[in-house]
Parts: sequence; structure tokens; C-alpha cells
Amino acid sequence: MADRPVRKQPESLRLRDIAPGFTVNDLQQSIVFYVDALGFSVHERWETDGELQGVMLRAGNCRIGLSQDDFAKGRDRPKGIGMSVWLTTIQDLGQVVARIKEAGVTLEQDLAEMPWGGRAFTVVDPDGFRITFTNEG
Repeated sequence: MADRPVRKQPESLRLRDIAPGFTVNDLQQSIVFYVDALGFSVHERWETDGELQGVMLRAGNCRIGLSQDDFAKGRDRPKGIGMSVWLTTIQDLGQVVARIKEAGVTLEQDLAEMPWGGRAFTVVDPDGFRITFTNEG
């Protein structure tokens, strides 16, 4: 049996998934954006007294959580500033862009070749969260 390499101590963090959560101003509007325009599906729903409070969205193995802002920190607080999420797919990005544009979404950055290879484009959700789609070519 081959010797396994000795792990660095303390061990570095090893994750299997990441699921960012966004607090949004209008949950229904955000669901429409992520499901109808981007292609996510609703995986889980959270309700309180019959009122929808949040959802967990899924696309492949990736998840994004959306929760309705209760506005306890103010209605005008900015969201999405200084944050972007990169999503990698093996799908044809031209087809993904066509779907998104067909849903009426304007791209912040159009589909372009990246210096490291592959292509990418960026959209901004209704609350200002930047979502960049990329592939490795």
C-alpha cells in the first residue's frame, strides 16, 4: 500500500460547498430574477405564519439563499456593495446569455474572452449583487 502524504498541521480548511445568502428588498422580484432569468430552481422555501421569508435556490451543485429583508436596519441600506459571486459552468455561455437577455436582463459586462482563457459575463441582481458567469473554455 502506498504511503499517503502527511497533511500539514493544523490541517487547512477543506469545504465541499458554499452557499452565499443574500438579504433582498423584494423576495418575489429576486426569485423571478434568479429562477426565470438566470435558470436557478427553488430547492427549499421558508415560511413564517404562511408568509414566505426565504428560499434556497439551486443550479447544479451550487446554491444561493435569498431572504426577505425585515428592514430593521433601514429601508435604504445598500446591498451588494463590494461583493460579487463567480459561477462556473460547462454550458455554452452564449446560450446562457441569450436566455438572460430574452428575460429582459441587461448585462453589466457582455460576454468576453478572458485573459486566462475561457469566457465570462456579469449581471447585477435587483439588489446590486454582482453575478459573474464563467467557463474555462
